[in-house]
Amino acid sequence: MAELRVPPGRAGRLKLRRGLEVARRGADLLDRKLRVLHTRHEELLRAEHVARNTWHTRLAEAESWQRRGLLLTGEESLGTTAPRSPAELEVTWTSTMGVRHPRTASCAVPEPDPDEPAPANTALFHAEGAYASAVRAAAECAAAGAAARAVGDELLSTRRRVRALRRHWIPRLETALARVEAGLEQNEHEDAVRRKWVADFSARDS
Repeated sequence: MAELRVPPGRAGRLKLRRGLEVARRGADLLDRKLRVLHTRHEELLRAEHVARNTWHTRLAEAESWQRRGLLLTGEESLGTTAPRSPAELEVTWTSTMGVRHPRTASCAVPEPDPDEPAPANTALFHAEGAYASAVRAAAECAAAGAAARAVGDELLSTRRRVRALRRHWIPRLETALARVEAGLEQNEHEDAVRRKWVADFSARDS
């Protein structure tokens, strides 16, 4: 926490009042940001959960078809197809309260070459399509997870900043302001007493 430097007298009171106003306004703005981030984070967590379940389902389907195909023709049937080009991933981005994160991810899986041999059996043909679907689902899951993490990190950071303002900085300013105002009030009271004493003394001499 930064050292609190306060000028003496009324200048210090003015500085503290302004600082306290800024701190309270900042805390209010961060509270609003926190509510928006919390709502968005919950939405992204739900989207990630759905995307992960979809990915796991697609992968399980692909593995099931592959097992059936291998039972029919053996593992040597996996070597009948030539390697393909890598899948291409495209991510679109958006932002929530200044936090940049993925919005969607699409994955283009290369189509089979017409000249390459067909899968050895129908089960492996279905496995091929199911694995392509699983790859696309994995990309969507990764994007959803990255979005949830980015917004979640900002949520935690904002929560820490609000806590620092509400629990530490604002109370320090309030305490310092109360101390300065008490000192000023004491000085004004002493000045009033001195003025009254001078006035009474002058009246007795006249």
